[in-house]
Amino acid sequence: MRLLHTSDWHLGQHFMGQTRQAEHLAFIDWLAQQVRAQAVDAVIVAGDVFDTGAPPSYARELYNRCVLALRDAGAQFVVLGGNHDSVSVLGESRSLLAHLNTRVVPGMAERPEDQVLVLHTRAGVPGAVLCAVPFLRPRDLLLSQPGQSAADKQLALQASIRAHYQALHALAVERSAALGGLPIVATGHLTTVGASASESVREIYVGTLEAFPTNAFPPADYIALGHIHQPQKVGGLEHVRYSGSPIPLSFDEARQRKEVLLVDFDLAGLKSVTPLPVPCFQPLASVRGRLAELPAAFAEAASRASDSLPVWVEVEVAHDDYLADLQVRVAQMAEGLPIQILRVRRARNVLSTVLDAAAGETLDELGPAEVFARRLAAQSLEPALEERLSALYRTVLADLQERPAP
Repeated sequence: MRLLHTSDWHLGQHFMGQTRQAEHLAFIDWLAQQVRAQAVDAVIVAGDVFDTGAPPSYARELYNRCVLALRDAGAQFVVLGGNHDSVSVLGESRSLLAHLNTRVVPGMAERPEDQVLVLHTRAGVPGAVLCAVPFLRPRDLLLSQPGQSAADKQLALQASIRAHYQALHALAVERSAALGGLPIVATGHLTTVGASASESVREIYVGTLEAFPTNAFPPADYIALGHIHQPQKVGGLEHVRYSGSPIPLSFDEARQRKEVLLVDFDLAGLKSVTPLPVPCFQPLASVRGRLAELPAAFAEAASRASDSLPVWVEVEVAHDDYLADLQVRVAQMAEGLPIQILRVRRARNVLSTVLDAAAGETLDELGPAEVFARRLAAQSLEPALEERLSALYRTVLADLQERPAP
């Protein structure tokens, strides 16, 4: 049995005024080619298929294109919901897509057995049993109890997630035995202890669970994880992996090697995990330094441009960040080069803090969390109250980001 593990596509992402449609289209076409070339039996997307709960129409078209491309390539397709995905949006086409060799598990099912799937080889023979675990929302697992402390809630949520995995694994063991001892695969969309995240990864269990311990997973032959965008083994374990996102979703991911994972099994269990590097469909670069250093940095970034694609660039200016015409000066330095500047940021140092008003800092330079941090810094608050307000803000922000657009 050969699986292809991927996650965190974020179809429909709007990136600093730019669409990722062309990149995602190129990735889907490349993925279908790999499925054919590598004779992949099943493709698993471990959450965050879409970037928002109400994806634009072109993102849904990309999703449908992928379903058909993988069906035509001969692979079964398994889609798990992530924290960015809407359960109802993913679930609305589930019955239809089942006729196209695609299984969709948008959220926690009412019956555990509906999350235990048998994966078949290209020849139609059972090849593995899957514990299909999507993003588990706290409201699906727990009822809030009066008087619970934050630590109590964290332990309760951790225990509930663990119990859900154990229940599914017990059913999978029975199913595997009935089919002659097939390997067992589990999925997940969450942060695990020791995982390395990036700035585009949203905190999903705000105030309740920072990370799920690796030893709380069931003894599956392979655990295909999503939510963290950097590909990595968890705790150095060969069989517990994040595939990462196929394209960089923030500038701090620009130098990451993006990949999907080929996972091979035999009747003895996991045989091998082979990373397949994903081509760069849109070059990104982060440039930092004084104004005098930027021309050389821009020239180096421009060397990554292709014949048809400019490099998208983020610029962080240090020491000269007090200048009111900073954006104009930076734009002039980039003229004639195959680069497109998407964001100019000011390095936060003592001088720039004093001269913020003169510098004319704009909202385009800041994210929501940075705006709140600026407002909080203007107040004289006790550290405990400041942390409490920050935690409440993160909770509200996460809740708003998960709601579908009206």
